[in-house]
Amino acid sequence: MTGRFDALEASPGSDAEREAFRALQASLPGMFARLIPDRLAPRTIVVLPSLSLDAEVMARIKGVHHYEERMLGMLTLLRLPRARVIYLTSRPIPETVIDYYLHFLQGVPSAHARARLRLLCCHDGSLRPLTEKVLERPRLLARLREAVGDPSSAHIAPYAVTPLERTLAVRLGLPVNGCDPDLSALGSKSGGRKIMREAGLAVPDGAEDLADEAQVAQALAALKRRRPSLRRAVVKLNEGFSGEGNALFSFEGAPSDETLDGWVEARLENLAFEAPGMTFADFGAKIREMGAVVEAFLDGEGKTSPSAQFRVDPSGAPSCVSTHDQMLGGPSGQVFLGCSFPADGAYRALVAAEGGKVARLLARRGVIGRFGVDFLCLREEGEWRAYAIEINLRKGGATHPFLMLEFLTDGALERGSGLFLTPLGHPRYYVASDNLESERYRGLTPQDLVDLVVLEGLHFDGSVQEGVVFHLIGALSEFGKLGVVCVGASPERAQALYERTKTILDGAQQDCAAAGVCPCAPEPS
Repeated sequence: MTGRFDALEASPGSDAEREAFRALQASLPGMFARLIPDRLAPRTIVVLPSLSLDAEVMARIKGVHHYEERMLGMLTLLRLPRARVIYLTSRPIPETVIDYYLHFLQGVPSAHARARLRLLCCHDGSLRPLTEKVLERPRLLARLREAVGDPSSAHIAPYAVTPLERTLAVRLGLPVNGCDPDLSALGSKSGGRKIMREAGLAVPDGAEDLADEAQVAQALAALKRRRPSLRRAVVKLNEGFSGEGNALFSFEGAPSDETLDGWVEARLENLAFEAPGMTFADFGAKIREMGAVVEAFLDGEGKTSPSAQFRVDPSGAPSCVSTHDQMLGGPSGQVFLGCSFPADGAYRALVAAEGGKVARLLARRGVIGRFGVDFLCLREEGEWRAYAIEINLRKGGATHPFLMLEFLTDGALERGSGLFLTPLGHPRYYVASDNLESERYRGLTPQDLVDLVVLEGLHFDGSVQEGVVFHLIGALSEFGKLGVVCVGASPERAQALYERTKTILDGAQQDCAAAGVCPCAPEPS
């Protein structure tokens, strides 16, 4: 017992903490082997949706603190009759939102599931990572330990694993179903390019491990010399998120002689940033803080941006769990807005196979948990060519929509086709977005959304396994922003549900204003 107490008190980042974390992680394979096959086995899942990423980059994402709600789909684990879920957040989640997710449980009364759900909140809306807030609240930590109960059947399900999550895991004495933070460099922009090249994938021409603005300028000039026809290049912060850490450099008017280096250096401050409000001074400081890469901005016939998602289970076995076509926006089309599942059949197998090379290499390096590999696909000489862009060594924007599809339908990915099949063998497709956004949505409360869903018949219908599931509901009223997963029996049906959802939301406030009262509200008894 004394040894365990010593581990709990190990200094953050110390060798003692690392040793304790590795010991906890060593328990995962046996725990999962014991629990996964037995749906009646008692278990506790601590859901930790902490966006433990660069705070300044995250601050530029509208309504970012509500992104902690993206993992609420994991409440469907409560369909396991003896599972308990502890969900941590910075701010309280309205009961309307909790009830919305519990309604998706089939075969389990909502009251039974709610009794096995514990919501713990820091009551702190600052932009610091949730995990940091939990760690600085000893009484909350004590309540969390008490809620966990038997640690031999409990684990932490994180969004990402950083040194903060490692410290929390050791303080709680619980393993994490995710990657050791000592391996996180493998998922940085620089580390990812190296891993993808080592795995034999085609990677855009460029350079990594750039430590300051001068090195970025030198790398841009060298890239232009290697590729004289190149029109644009991308500068990416090593720890950028959803494309918000990217900037575009234009070679328009670049000289072809020895003056190129000076020309690039003089124009570096003209970088076009994807993140709103980003300045060159801020971006330069981030380059010096976390490093950066430079790579050619690829253009070509049929350019698309698919991704492949993988999971390495606690035993070290990698598998492809999904493919998606990404919906991108921002000034130059580099910011993740959403995705459609599955990726186009023309290159679906290609990106799964290429990404699988990366997954196997990462598994050999000791990576576990979920991660994604992003690609650009171009048609070259009549054939599709996949260029690997980056590795996201964490859950991403394409993770929770697919988890929702699995939980809602009890279906599975068919390995050969890459399609998702229900238990009856029927395919399902979806269109998902974290960025369904409009000023017209501001003022709609979670209850208003539920009323609209019921009135308009948008709610996911388990009997036909089609419909719409919402997330980021807490961001709706203040930011006019919402997440959505539209599940259909065909790609066309999924897209139609997505378009109908936007149309209904677009007209919601106008309908209420015209009627003088909300037409979707229940009549008084």
